[in-house]
Amino acid sequence: MSRAYVIEISDRTAGIVVADERGFCFFSSERAFDSLDGGHFGSARAAERAVRALLDRRRQADGTVAITF
Repeated sequence: MSRAYVIEISDRTAGIVVADERGFCFFSSERAFDSLDGGHFGSARAAERAVRALLDRRRQADGTVAITF
């Protein structure tokens, strides 16, 4: 059985992660997340954290404030 999960952040579909023998491989669905494309992560949650961190870095570079609750 294949294990694949969609990663969505703030109504944006960042991509999917698919389980393989090395963990989870990320496939981006938006150009903004291409830097993570093909990356391997220990879990789907780790891939999600990487997507969130990428968005946070971009927001900080753009000068916008990320608000978390």
